[in-house]
Amino acid sequence: MGRNNISFYPALMAGFSVVLVCANFIGPAKVCEIDLPITLPILGSVLIFGAGNIFFPISYIFGDILTEIYGYAKARKVIWVGFVSMIFASIMAFIIINLPPAKNEPHNQVLQPALELVFGSTWRIVLGSILGFWVGDFINAFAMAKIKVITSGRHLWFRTISSTIFGQAADSLIFYPIAFWGIWNTDTILKVILFNFCFKVFVEIIMTPFTYAAVNTIKRRENIDHYDIKTNFNPFSLKNH
Repeated sequence: MGRNNISFYPALMAGFSVVLVCANFIGPAKVCEIDLPITLPILGSVLIFGAGNIFFPISYIFGDILTEIYGYAKARKVIWVGFVSMIFASIMAFIIINLPPAKNEPHNQVLQPALELVFGSTWRIVLGSILGFWVGDFINAFAMAKIKVITSGRHLWFRTISSTIFGQAADSLIFYPIAFWGIWNTDTILKVILFNFCFKVFVEIIMTPFTYAAVNTIKRRENIDHYDIKTNFNPFSLKNH
């Protein structure tokens, strides 16, 4: 553990929560389609993906940095903050949408349907988002912490990418069937799951230099480099070890 006060931890927690809430509530139900000039294996010549998940991988980068520097226990608290933030955002959206709009205000005739369309996620989308995030992020943090101990802190790139593969696979396999099974075509769901998984892992790979820079800078500034050797990995514990 470092001797200096933790200064980046609150900022990383805030960034994690902001990205998480925005990615899950702005556009997750929008299906995008892009024609490719080439045909990719499995994916074909048309990419089909959920718009909201373009930015979701950034939350995993925050999670990797938190676990790498401060350890699983500190990352666990951030995951719970994100979990509560998503529940609060869901409740807030539900209340605002269902409050009776003023009938004599012309702007409400345009605003109310727009609010319902953008933020009126069904209970299935909300449930899928929360469960997928919770399971996926804890798997990511657990894998990150365990691989760090196994590799004696070497090969940061290997554990960030490996943990993301495990975490993102769990998240996608939980979220899309819960949220859209019976609403989207089965073929669409499978293609979206596959593309989003590949895309999220790809983002993790190309962001590896940034992850290295952030991790090395914070470790040097705060003199912290935690190893989860005797950590309690119970996701429901909020202890610092």
